[in-house]
Amino acid sequence: MPYLTQEKKAAIFANYGGKAENTGSVEGQVALLTERIASISKHLQANKKDYSTHRGLMKMVGQRKRLLSYMQKHNLQGYRALIEKLGLRK
Repeated sequence: MPYLTQEKKAAIFANYGGKAENTGSVEGQVALLTERIASISKHLQANKKDYSTHRGLMKMVGQRKRLLSYMQKHNLQGYRALIEKLGLRK
């Protein structure tokens, strides 16, 4: 399973969080979780009985949901822009 490299993480945070060093931004964290969820989902399509990875995926989805809920309460325009940019909630 290909893990995220430091360069790819920095690119995600630079693209969504403003700067590569801004790793605490909610937008960057949601984008990083979305990237990890996509790669794990691809892994689980090939390995259907990998239940421990499935549990980790569900925890990541829950974390992303909590972050998006926080963002929706505190920055509605940013929330709408982020879900549009990431392609979530069609």
